[in-house]
Amino acid sequence: MKIIPAIDIKGGRCVRLAQGLPDKEQVFSDDPLAMALKWQEKGAGRLHLVDLDGAFQGRPVNAKVITEIAKNLSIPVQVGGGIRSLSVLEDYFSQEVESVILGSSAVSNQNFLREAVKKYGGNKIIVGIDAKNGLVAIKGWVKTTNISSVELAEQVSRLGISRIVYTDISRDGMMSGPNIKELKSLAESTNLGIIASGGVSTIEDIKRIKKLAYLGVEGIIIGKALYLGSIKLEDAIKAAGEDN
Repeated sequence: MKIIPAIDIKGGRCVRLAQGLPDKEQVFSDDPLAMALKWQEKGAGRLHLVDLDGAFQGRPVNAKVITEIAKNLSIPVQVGGGIRSLSVLEDYFSQEVESVILGSSAVSNQNFLREAVKKYGGNKIIVGIDAKNGLVAIKGWVKTTNISSVELAEQVSRLGISRIVYTDISRDGMMSGPNIKELKSLAESTNLGIIASGGVSTIEDIKRIKKLAYLGVEGIIIGKALYLGSIKLEDAIKAAGEDN
């Protein structure tokens, strides 16, 4: 199981939010590239980059910072936030980004998702399913839909998607542990590869998620716990049972 450090970028800085709320921002670095290089040096095999401004505004805002990171690392990066067009996808893929994460557009514009998969393949396009009380949220998590996470997973699977990032919004940035029950339910209901996100704050959380590997849970995104030091990346990698 792969451990994937998260770098959330807002205003050109590396921050963490609580439950995705912009007024609960905590700045951890003014230099996201330096932070990315730090995680790479400590053994990360992949990074998860999010353009938070882009997620709220519906267009890339921190693309320059993100592509600078992608071009200066030797490990792959996956990028999400404000990606709503094929031209943005082309820009990212031409700048060393390995895969992109589509969230809101996977709900509101499945024709775009279908076109993206057709052009780039289901491995380079990842769908982000961000849920609150089992229902998908979009537009920077400010709007909750009436679509369940399982329903959306089934829809995108039919469109050729092979991997999703599942985030429990209520737990994200709260250091309260992952929602194992919902994660297991989603994994049991699909044949998709699943990257778990939200609430991971201890090594025990990692071990609990690892038990779902047989259901297709293949990765864990960790953010705040790494920045606060409650989890050391080296320990997380060891607990996940990978050499990254």
